[in-house]
Amino acid sequence: MFIGEYRHTFDTKNRISLPAKFRKQLGTSVIVTRGFDKCLFVYPKTAWKTEAVKMAKNSLGNAAGRALARLMLAGASEAEVDSAGRVLVPDYLKSYAGLSVKSVIAGVSERVEIWDESAWTTYTKTIERDADQFAEKLAE
Repeated sequence: MFIGEYRHTFDTKNRISLPAKFRKQLGTSVIVTRGFDKCLFVYPKTAWKTEAVKMAKNSLGNAAGRALARLMLAGASEAEVDSAGRVLVPDYLKSYAGLSVKSVIAGVSERVEIWDESAWTTYTKTIERDADQFAEKLAE
């Protein structure tokens, strides 16, 4: 399980270091894809296979399922984790998430998310402010 948030920077070659605490569980090759809320999702290959099967099953029934499958599956990129724990993020994914040099890598259970640092700050302030309301809605 991935938990915690870490601040990292992209180098000039579009590589970012994954937190040392995540590396063993992520393995030597990961899947990076478009996520929700303008971030990137990073999956270990085994977890990605499970997610991809779920998306593929939902991709035939309705337009929303097809759109989500296209967003996530067609946008996915396999990335090798180098000896320094870095992964290369393709330009199109970096652009999608609005990533600049400073980023936040957040552990979210079965996946890791990569956020632009300022977007993460704005997002977390909002969810912190509304956390009680979210808890009430989930309890319904």
